[in-house]
Amino acid sequence: MTEERMALLEFVRKSGEPDFLRELLQFTVQRLMECEVEGRCGAARHERTEDRTNSRNGYRERQWQTRVGALELKIPKLRQGTYYPSFLEPRKASEKALVAVVQEAYLHGVSTRKVDDLVQALGLSGMSKSQVSQLCQDIDERVHTFLGRPLTGEWLYLWLDATYIKVRDAGRIVTKAVIIATGVDREGRREVLGLGVGLSEAAPFWTDFLRDLVRRGLTGVRLIISDAHAGLKQAIAQVLGATWQRCRVHFMRNCLAHVSKGQHDVVAAAIRTVFTQPDRRTAGTQWRQVAESLRVRFPKLAALLDTAEDDVLAFIQFPVAHRAKLHSTNPLERLNKEIKRRTDVVGIFPNEASIVRLVGALLLEQNDDWAVARRYMSLETLAEAATITTEPARPALPGRAA
Repeated sequence: MTEERMALLEFVRKSGEPDFLRELLQFTVQRLMECEVEGRCGAARHERTEDRTNSRNGYRERQWQTRVGALELKIPKLRQGTYYPSFLEPRKASEKALVAVVQEAYLHGVSTRKVDDLVQALGLSGMSKSQVSQLCQDIDERVHTFLGRPLTGEWLYLWLDATYIKVRDAGRIVTKAVIIATGVDREGRREVLGLGVGLSEAAPFWTDFLRDLVRRGLTGVRLIISDAHAGLKQAIAQVLGATWQRCRVHFMRNCLAHVSKGQHDVVAAAIRTVFTQPDRRTAGTQWRQVAESLRVRFPKLAALLDTAEDDVLAFIQFPVAHRAKLHSTNPLERLNKEIKRRTDVVGIFPNEASIVRLVGALLLEQNDDWAVARRYMSLETLAEAATITTEPARPALPGRAA
């Protein structure tokens, strides 16, 4: 403690700069981070002790905007787990976005019991329209910068999915599609790549969305994972020309729709035997055997299996270590679930901009979390994936099931 006090006194004595307060704040928060990491490790830096439970692994730089100016922080990294400074409040952006959306709905005359109850619970009934406007503007700048940023490098895998949110549009309450893209680059890092809002998942909407990703720098895509929406598949074939993986979870639901409830477990177990095969050739053989075994009793299901083999088994061409993450949109479904949990609080959004504001803030937070986490996929297995020869997605047939 004496050494820390002496270091602070020495800093105060030597500092003659006019922005002394900013320098002092930076010194303080840097030392606060060091103390927090010492507590996580059970030992000080370079200290040898039996109580040590972790060790440092360098620093990552981050700029922190404060009332006294921008501070350049060096955030310590750990060899096991992750560390995020407590004073940076990683969830603050989405909470501000939620407050802004609710208040904007209130000011636009959205009359629901939940809105009034929530406003009172947050203690924000006295917020003025100008305060709401300023809050929205601050969030919008951050969100739009994030969503419009250039995409550098190659993105081997791309996940696409949509969720639906109610919004007021020209005096009516309509349901709009909110589409999200996430990807993994050649370094094994996962990021949120894009967000779009539209009236439906029609092909022109998906085409414009994918073209915007390409314009921002999306390249090198080897596999795209999504559900079997006809408009989406048509856009993938037209814009990206990459191999398409039909979400296995969605496909299984489509299959069981052709089977009586009492036979669900038996049929599902038969189809799952395909996914345990070691390679594409044996998986294809097993797929066709399962289809033949079900053809007499469930002809519609067998016909579905006949047409979907290549699309559902595309992921098996890729490294075994990746397959659990490539066969479905589950990684993106978890993100959509969190979005629905937060947007359900609002109920009906006052306009499309408020959807982008709240959902964009949530995606920005998730992207920050992924940035400090360990790699989603290893460099060795990604190098193997980059050498695999694949076939591009075929254009969707009219009227094909989603």
